[in-house]
Amino acid sequence: MNIGIIAHNSKKTLIEDFCIAYKGILMKHEIYATGTTGRRIEEVTNLHVHKFLAGSIGGDKQFMDMIERGDMDMVIFFYNPTMINPKEPDVQSIIRCCDQYTIPIATNIATAESLILGLSRGDLDWREQLHKN
Repeated sequence: MNIGIIAHNSKKTLIEDFCIAYKGILMKHEIYATGTTGRRIEEVTNLHVHKFLAGSIGGDKQFMDMIERGDMDMVIFFYNPTMINPKEPDVQSIIRCCDQYTIPIATNIATAESLILGLSRGDLDWREQLHKN
């Protein structure tokens, strides 16, 4: 499955720790991330990450294009709700896009862990049926 990962600057270390902890699950899937987040994930996990532009210069739009094409199966987006910055990827637009196209999205560590563990159990296998149609 295609897993999209985005993290605002203040959440980069948290996303790195998350990816280290769940590397065994993530390595079985295709990982897509905005530029800096993707680079940092690669550095700490040695996983291959398909990288978009940095979120602030269009990576968030590339991310949403993939969702709209039906090519993204799950999104993890760690953001800082107390520090919304126009230079960071647009949280609300990405959440709306995921909701519109029925893409599971986690915006915090608790939900991300639930999604990733569900992925490993096969709870998201229904997404595979969508790719066959």
